[in-house]
Amino acid sequence: MTDDYDQTEGNTGLSEATPHYHGHRERLRGRFREAGADAVSDYELLELILFRAIPQRDVKPLAKELIAKFGSFAEVVAAPPARLAEVKGMGEAAITELKIVHAAASRLARGQVQKRTVLSSWSSVIDYCRTAMAYEDKEQFRLLFLDKRNQLIADEVQQVGTVDHTPVYPREVVKRALELSATALILVHNHPSGDPTPSRADIQMTQAIIDVAKPLGISVHDHIIVGKEGHASFKGLKLI
Repeated sequence: MTDDYDQTEGNTGLSEATPHYHGHRERLRGRFREAGADAVSDYELLELILFRAIPQRDVKPLAKELIAKFGSFAEVVAAPPARLAEVKGMGEAAITELKIVHAAASRLARGQVQKRTVLSSWSSVIDYCRTAMAYEDKEQFRLLFLDKRNQLIADEVQQVGTVDHTPVYPREVVKRALELSATALILVHNHPSGDPTPSRADIQMTQAIIDVAKPLGISVHDHIIVGKEGHASFKGLKLI
C-alpha cells in the first residue's frame, strides 16, 4: 500500500522552499483557521487531512479522485481501508489519517447520545447511527440497550452480514438484553444499497424480536434503518 504519494520529507529530495504546493497548503490552512469548515469544500477538507500523511506531494488531485470515487467527504472517511487502498496514492499513513477522523466523528456522535435520555435526544441518536453505519459496505445489525430511564447502557454490533443480508436471532437479542438488565431496545441496521426503505424481511424480523421481548418486560422503542440516502424509523412509519 505504498507508492509515490506516501512519502516523508526525508526521502523525497525536495527542499521546503521550492515545491509550489507549500504556498497552497498555507493558504488553505489559513482560510480554514479564519473562516472555518464551511469555507472549504469536501476535497479541500480531505487535503487538510492528507497534508499530515503526505508532506511532500501535491494532494489536491488525490483528494479530488477520492471524492470522485466515493461521492462525498463522509463516504471517503467511512470507506473500508481495502477500498481506500485501491486508489493510487493512498498508502498506510494516509488511510490511517482518514480512519482516525472517522473514529473521532463516531466518538463525538456517541458522546451526544450517552449523556442524555435517548428519547429526548432523538436527532443525536440518528446522527450517531448514520455516522457509525450509513457508509459501511456490509450490513450490520446494531443494538442500543436502554435502562428504565431510557439512558444508554450499551451499544453493540451483534451481527455483520453481506451486502444485503444480516442474520438476526431474536432470542440472542433478548438474551443479551437480560444480561445487561436492559428494559428497552432500539434496533439499528444499515442498507449498503443506500435506500433505507424497510424490506419485508426487516419487518418480520422486527416483529419476531418484539414477540420474544414483550413477555419479558423488554420494550422495542424503534427500529432504525440507515443508508446514504437517509434513514427510516419503524415507529415513524407506524410499523411498530
